[in-house]
Amino acid sequence: MTIKEMQMLVDGWITKEGVRYFDPLTNMLQLTEEVGELARVVSRTYGEQSFKEGERRSLGDELADVLWVVTCLANQCGVDLEAELIAGLDKRNSRDRDRHKNNAKLTGR
Repeated sequence: MTIKEMQMLVDGWITKEGVRYFDPLTNMLQLTEEVGELARVVSRTYGEQSFKEGERRSLGDELADVLWVVTCLANQCGVDLEAELIAGLDKRNSRDRDRHKNNAKLTGR
């Protein structure tokens, strides 16, 4: 699936099943909530925290929830995520091409 197709799929579900988009402020708060849930899973899976008894969440499920809300925000604000991702990659290829290679913190120099 392309990013454009993902945006169309989410829009189709929202307009057919979800009635309408939440306003951008509500979706921003939803995104914050979903990122918090993702952080909880990462903290307990890779960090020093542990899950409570019976508590298991899927990293993939939480990442998908974040992606869903980001897609909703993009759709309702008229952002073409595919075009923006390509532009961001171009920016990283020019601005950041050597930055990380020359970072002693990353290369151990």
